[in-house]
Amino acid sequence: MVRENPSWGYRRVRGELATLGIRVAASTVWEILKHEGIDPAPEGTATTWAAFLRSQADVLLACDFIETVTLTGQRQYILAVIEHATRRVRVLGATAHPTAAWVTQAARNLVMDLEGAAATAKYLIRDRDAKFPPVFDEILAQAGIQVVLSGIRVPRMNSVMERWVQTCRNELLDRTLIWNQRHLLHALHGYETHYNNHRAHQAVQQAAPLRAVPELITDPRTIADLGISRNDRLGGVIHEYRHAA
Repeated sequence: MVRENPSWGYRRVRGELATLGIRVAASTVWEILKHEGIDPAPEGTATTWAAFLRSQADVLLACDFIETVTLTGQRQYILAVIEHATRRVRVLGATAHPTAAWVTQAARNLVMDLEGAAATAKYLIRDRDAKFPPVFDEILAQAGIQVVLSGIRVPRMNSVMERWVQTCRNELLDRTLIWNQRHLLHALHGYETHYNNHRAHQAVQQAAPLRAVPELITDPRTIADLGISRNDRLGGVIHEYRHAA
């Protein structure tokens, strides 16, 4: 009985026997392996995508382009990056013409920003969009960040980024009349600030990427006497609520 590789399943053993011209029923191989104390169907040793995301969350980034249209009919392309662990978002810019030179400069800006924040990113997930030139990956590689491509037509492989895209559309782009690129960048900056510094996120236990969860108020009298003020952003598109001074 060959026991060199106990990770082989019964299908692999049966297949190897077939290459030798030996035909054995699958049930027979199963019973022999069981009798020898070998799991006939061991779990695969390959890391699943979900396990990879969980294990590497602290060093994982994701990016994507978002398309929107201004009131003049001009199509704008927004490039944004999100940190998996903290959910911090960086809007790298918006342009009507995402040329290789523009995307390359966005990559350089991202690397400088990460270095300034002492970030420890090692991987960046992106799709196979042709707007990403080869030099985009090269710049990140020089900074020690490996680019991981998502599968073709498998947006769930970049689900954290896709979720932010949906949130940005629902909370900002679908509720704002964008005049031009300058107005778009202003709106995106305001939303980025709100998202990173105020908006609560379930994935980080109701904290914001750059704000810790405040201490819980347990005194009923304090709750009854709370003074709350509302801060409007972007002309009232976004509301923030804070303790009154």
